[in-house]
Amino acid sequence: MSVDLDKYFARIGWDGGRAPTLDTLRSLQHAHVLGIPFENIDVVVGTVPSLDLTDLEAKLVAGSRGGYCFEQNTLFADVLEQLGYGVTRYTGRVRVGARPGEIRPRTHLVLGIEVPGGGKGRYLVDVGFGSTDALLEPLPMVPGLVREGRGRRHRLVVEEADGPAPAWVLQARSGDTWIELVAFTLDAAPLPDIGVANWYVSTHPRSPFRRLFVQRTHDDGHLALDGTTLTRTARDGTVTVERVDGPEALRELLESEFGIAPPPGVRPER
Repeated sequence: MSVDLDKYFARIGWDGGRAPTLDTLRSLQHAHVLGIPFENIDVVVGTVPSLDLTDLEAKLVAGSRGGYCFEQNTLFADVLEQLGYGVTRYTGRVRVGARPGEIRPRTHLVLGIEVPGGGKGRYLVDVGFGSTDALLEPLPMVPGLVREGRGRRHRLVVEEADGPAPAWVLQARSGDTWIELVAFTLDAAPLPDIGVANWYVSTHPRSPFRRLFVQRTHDDGHLALDGTTLTRTARDGTVTVERVDGPEALRELLESEFGIAPPPGVRPER
């Protein structure tokens, strides 16, 4: 089973050429991030999100829903493979908010993409991070190279590790500092390992995803719902914060501003 490309392109509002070029990849990534919201509603209502492509198409493409990193990047990887790109899946450790020296489990999925034709190198792609610092365009996998894409600046830094595999760290520029988003190694993640990480994130009692997170990126700003707190970030950096009171207000917000048709049982807090 593969995702129906026509239905997927209609979902993200994309009608570009399907040749597997860098321009196509760049356009698709941006359209996907804007077209499909980040959300963990299934986890909050007690369900482990399925990574089966049939289920992902039903939910993210046909079902007016979004998903988190394992769902989003699994879906996007299949689309890119159908178009002819080389895709390698990497699991990573989220470093946002980590204490110095803290080693977190591999609970994030990113993609290494090769554009056909050779000589172009590999690009880091991630459509499942969701935040205001997330990638909106492919990032060349060249250590130290700073790339600005649609107003956001990123780079990759390679850390020599005690073990055999150095860590590649994705960083985003925030004001005058670089912040670390996720660290990964270049060993390809087999699908069973991705499934285990997905299960862990959605079931572990201390998983941060057992609290409601919903995010939507627009060209003119960003929306983020964390539990009952809604944060609006305008393109100029202006931030406003609101509180969402009650399940009815939450459902209305999800439908009207995030474009999500929420399943029964979703509430502001678990």
